[in-house]
Amino acid sequence: MKLRGFYFITDSKLSRKTNVEDVKSAVKGGAKIVQYREKGKNLADFLIEAFELKKICNGKGVLFLINDSVSACLLTDADGVHLGQEDMPLETARNILGKEKVIGVTAHNVEEAVESERNGTDYLGLSPIFHTNTKLDAGPAAGLQLIRDVKKKVKIPCAAIGGINESNVDSVIQTGADMVSAISATVAKDSVEKAVKFFADKFGKTE
Repeated sequence: MKLRGFYFITDSKLSRKTNVEDVKSAVKGGAKIVQYREKGKNLADFLIEAFELKKICNGKGVLFLINDSVSACLLTDADGVHLGQEDMPLETARNILGKEKVIGVTAHNVEEAVESERNGTDYLGLSPIFHTNTKLDAGPAAGLQLIRDVKKKVKIPCAAIGGINESNVDSVIQTGADMVSAISATVAKDSVEKAVKFFADKFGKTE
C-alpha cells in the first residue's frame, strides 16, 4: 500500500463527537491512513472500539494503525502500529508483528530518522513541525527544515505532524512530506469530513 495522503489521528478529548463518528467522516473525506490514539479507555473498551474502527477502515481500503501498543495491534489484527521514541524498540516490534504489518516511528531529528530507517521502519512521523498543544510532550517545533533535512537522508515515506492547519499545509507538502496529519484542524471541527477533504484534496492536486 502506498503511504501517501492525509493521515488522520483520533483524539477523543478534542472531538465534538465520537472516535467512531470521526473515523467514518475521515474515511468519507478521503483519509488514506487512520491512527487510533486513545489514552483514556480501559483495555476492553479500547479493543471493542479498535475492532469497530478497523472494520470501517478496511472496508474502504484505508490503512488502520494502532498508536503505541503492539499487543493491541496483534489482538485486533490492525494493519500496523505507530511507535514513539519511548515505546517498544522497533526491532522488538518487528520480531513480534512480522514483515507484513506496517510499523511507523516518530522522529524528532535526522539522527532518529536515519536510525529508524536502518532498523526497518516503514515510514517516519516527523514531529512536531509547528507548535502544537495536542501532544504536551511533543517538544519544541522543528519547522519545515526537519522535513528537508530528513528527506535528504532517507528513502522511506515521511508523515509531517504537529501544528499543521489550513494556512501552512501547502508549505509542508511542497517541502516534501508524503503524508500530513492535522488533528486540531479536523477533529475539532463541526464537519470532520469537510475538514479532512480539504487536506486530502491537497494531495490529489500535487500528484
